[in-house]
Amino acid sequence: MLDVTLIRNHPDQVRDGLRKRAVDADIPAFLALDAEFREARTAVERLRGERRRISAEVAARHRTDAPAGGLRAEAKALTDRLTEAEAGLARLAARHREFLDALPNLPDDDVPAGGKENNQVVRSVGAPPAFGFVAKDHVRLAQELGLVDYERGTRLAGNGHWIYRGEGAALEWALLNHFLDAHRRAGYEFVLPPHLLTYEAGYTAGQFPKFAEDVFVVEEGEAAPRREAGRPQRFLLPTAETALVNLHRGETLDERELPRKYVAYTPCYRKESGSHRTAERGTLRGHQFNKVELFQFVRPEDSDAAHLELLARAEELVAGLGVHHRVTHLAAGDTGAAQARTYDVEVWLPSLGAYAEVSSVSNARAYQARRGGIRYRPAGGGKAEYVHTLNASGLATSRLLPAILEQHQRADGTVAVPEVLRRWGLPEVLGPA
Repeated sequence: MLDVTLIRNHPDQVRDGLRKRAVDADIPAFLALDAEFREARTAVERLRGERRRISAEVAARHRTDAPAGGLRAEAKALTDRLTEAEAGLARLAARHREFLDALPNLPDDDVPAGGKENNQVVRSVGAPPAFGFVAKDHVRLAQELGLVDYERGTRLAGNGHWIYRGEGAALEWALLNHFLDAHRRAGYEFVLPPHLLTYEAGYTAGQFPKFAEDVFVVEEGEAAPRREAGRPQRFLLPTAETALVNLHRGETLDERELPRKYVAYTPCYRKESGSHRTAERGTLRGHQFNKVELFQFVRPEDSDAAHLELLARAEELVAGLGVHHRVTHLAAGDTGAAQARTYDVEVWLPSLGAYAEVSSVSNARAYQARRGGIRYRPAGGGKAEYVHTLNASGLATSRLLPAILEQHQRADGTVAVPEVLRRWGLPEVLGPA
């Protein structure tokens, strides 16, 4: 969430930042609520102090057998006032929290305003392949080569699902192994998190409460702080980021432990499917896909360098597969709600004549850490501060595999396998099944 002190002291900065996302929050109304909330909190603390004073005096009179009837009556009246004041404070606190929970992160100053039409291409690596033959799309290639079974995937689980088979399954697994091996060698700790997460995990990641409808809910009910009836009690993780950001929820880390770097593999479960372009067939958009995720907890002063490191890692992997790609700096309205800035690594799909994102590399600054209570204590002592959290797909495979098939296809209908993947038992060329 946003720092409430920032909203109090710099309301215009907050308003302008939110407007870059086309979010028009009523900051003056919140400041009025905030003042009322703080005044009510002070009144409750004053009443509690008075009750403690009277209770101590009653106890003292009991020890000396002095009469305390008048004080007891005063204590009873004070308790009634305190109960009423606490109830009012709770109502104000709920409204206060509800407003803050709904606010997205502020985009960095250099993030363009507006939606995806204002995204900025930072660089383009390589060139789109030029074919001297009629090129096939990835769906046809996958079917002819026996790599993906779309029909049976739909039969098993419905639209938006597929089955990797034979060399297709081997190619998918080789990609995941290649990515994990590269990140582990770079010092990232390998994590296999649970696929079922609690509401609090989604809240810390910044997905709840606003985006609770976007996940696959397993259970609903009341059982944790800030959970209400109808909110997901447990849900299938939409990305490993949601799990990794919660590894240190509620913890205060030692500065000497930072940065903490993690890499995880999970399937990702999302409700979205076919909601964008009808051309996004095959494995380009589905309810379940595989992804290797990178995550870092860092000191604020190391945040920008960590972001560039993550971007370099994602780009290096894509480049190593020999596919043409580009890097795009996302505009505020196209940046995830929890993120302050995001770079997308996008691969070229000849059949679409367009690029598809295979890695989003994002910096949430202190937004997620504040929601999850994740701090670090400076090595030299002093007040604990919030860490910065960063994440990157490293990489997602469901769009990468189509790019490999389309960009590495040959005139005879076969597909050349990137050399870096052959160590995992794949042939040099994928031929017809």
